[in-house]
Amino acid sequence: MAKLCLVYGMRLLPSEDIEEVNDATIKLKHERTARVSLHILEGSKEDIEKQLRLSVEAFFDMYPEI
Repeated sequence: MAKLCLVYGMRLLPSEDIEEVNDATIKLKHERTARVSLHILEGSKEDIEKQLRLSVEAFFDMYPEI
């Protein structure tokens, strides 16, 4: 299996300030690109932590081969 790289980013903002969230673009070798979907988690610190843990678990469940 190839060595993997998980690309992610985080930023806390007041939820009422967010108007739109767009995909991010990753520049790959050989003039290729890939898109990264961005997700929003809202709530208290505890709510966000719980949702983030569940989201990470679900993400890896989509790739049982790794």
